[in-house]
Amino acid sequence: MDNTTGNNITELMHALGARARQAAFDMARAPAATRSHALRALARLLRENTAALQAANAPEVERARAAGLAAPMVDRLKLTAPIVETCATGCEQLAAMPDILGDVVGLRQQPSGIRVGQMRVPIGVFGMIYESRPNVTIEAASLSIKSGNACILRGGSEALASNQALTDLVRQALAQAGLPADAVQLTPTTDRAAVGVLIAMPQYVDLIIPRGGKSLIERISAEARVPVIKHLDGNCHTYVDDGCDMDMAVTVVENAKTQKYSPCNATESLLIARGVAAAFLPRIGAVFAAKGVQMRCDAEALQILQQALAAQVANGSAALSAATEEDWSQEYLAPIISIKLVDGVQQAIAHINHYSSHHTDAILTRDHARAQQFLREVDSASVMVNTSTRFADGFEYGLGAEIGISTDKFHARGPVGVEGLTSLKWVVLGEGQTRG
Repeated sequence: MDNTTGNNITELMHALGARARQAAFDMARAPAATRSHALRALARLLRENTAALQAANAPEVERARAAGLAAPMVDRLKLTAPIVETCATGCEQLAAMPDILGDVVGLRQQPSGIRVGQMRVPIGVFGMIYESRPNVTIEAASLSIKSGNACILRGGSEALASNQALTDLVRQALAQAGLPADAVQLTPTTDRAAVGVLIAMPQYVDLIIPRGGKSLIERISAEARVPVIKHLDGNCHTYVDDGCDMDMAVTVVENAKTQKYSPCNATESLLIARGVAAAFLPRIGAVFAAKGVQMRCDAEALQILQQALAAQVANGSAALSAATEEDWSQEYLAPIISIKLVDGVQQAIAHINHYSSHHTDAILTRDHARAQQFLREVDSASVMVNTSTRFADGFEYGLGAEIGISTDKFHARGPVGVEGLTSLKWVVLGEGQTRG
C-alpha cells in the first residue's frame, strides 16, 4: 500500500473509517466482561510473542541508528522485553479496573418531577497519530477496548513492521473475545497524505490524538477538522524550596532529570531558592557532572557551580555554560538542563507559568503552606509535591495505560486514560410528565 496515492489514499482511509464506525457501535454495546476478556487475551499474546515482536523490531532499530536518527528517537523506537511486559501488565490492570461505561452521575429530581443526570459513554472512533514508540500501539488499542471505542492507528514509517506485528496480536485478541477485529486498525501506508485524510473525516472520526514531535502536533492542530487532544512539548520544572530536605531533593532531582532523558515528563528546568543554592547546587552539580549532563545556568548559579566544580571544569568532565532566554522554554529530551535561582515560591510560580509548557511541574519543600500555594497556582496539567516529574504517566497514575498527556483544558487534561476517551450524555427519567 506504500505506493498508494491521490484518490486511492482517500478511498483507503474512508474504508478504514467506515469499518471503524461500524465496529464502534459493536464495542459500545459489548459487555464489560467481554472487553476485559479481550484485554487479558492480549496480555497473554504479548508475552507469548515477545521474541517475535523483538525480531520484527530489531531491524527497524538498526536502520534508525544507521540513518543517524537522534539517540532519544532511537531509544523510543525500541521494543524490549521489559517494554512488552509493561504493555501486558497495563492490559491486565485495565481489565481489572471497574467499568465506567453506563455510569450515571449527578442524578437530580427537578420541580417538574423528572430526574436529570449524565451517563458516561464512549467517544466513538478516535484516530491515533504517533511517531517512533511502537508501545503506543498497545496503549492506544488497550484503552480503546476498555473504553468501548474503535480506533485507527497511524504510526511512523520507522516502526511499521513493529506496529503491524503488535496490531495483529490486538486483532487476534479481539476475535478471541468475540469482538470485531476492525475495532483496532493500523493504517497500512506510510504515505503522509493518509494523515491529512484521517484528520479531516468527521463523518467517521470523533477525536484525533497526536503523539510525537512538536512539528507533527502543530500541523495536525492546524489542519484537523475534528477535535484534537494534544500537548506540544514537555518543558517540566522542579523547584527546590528554601528549607527543603536536602538529601531528598538531590535524589528526586537526579531521578527527574537522569532516570531517562527522552520522555516528555523528564525535568528540563531546575529552579532553586537562593536560601539553599549554596548548599544544594554543588551537590546536584556533582551528580550532573558525573552523568554528563550539560548545565545551562543563570549568572548566579553559574558562579556557584564554577567554584564548586572547578576541578571537573578544568578536566572537562563538567559542562557549564550561561543560559540564554531560549533555554528557559526549551524541551531538551537530552542530558541538558537549565538552572535558575529565584527568591522563593512566588517567583518560582511566576517563572513556571511564563515559560513552562503546562505539562508537569514539582516543588520540593517541607513547608505545607508553600506546597499548597504551588499546587493551587501553577497552571499545569500535573502539579507535584516532593516527588519526581517522571511519575506523570498514565501507568504510574493507575490508569492502566495512557493514550497521551494533554495540556489542553477541556475534558481531558494530563495523562489521558479510559475516562478521557469517554463523554457524557444527558439522561432524563420521567413517569409521564409533560411540560406546561
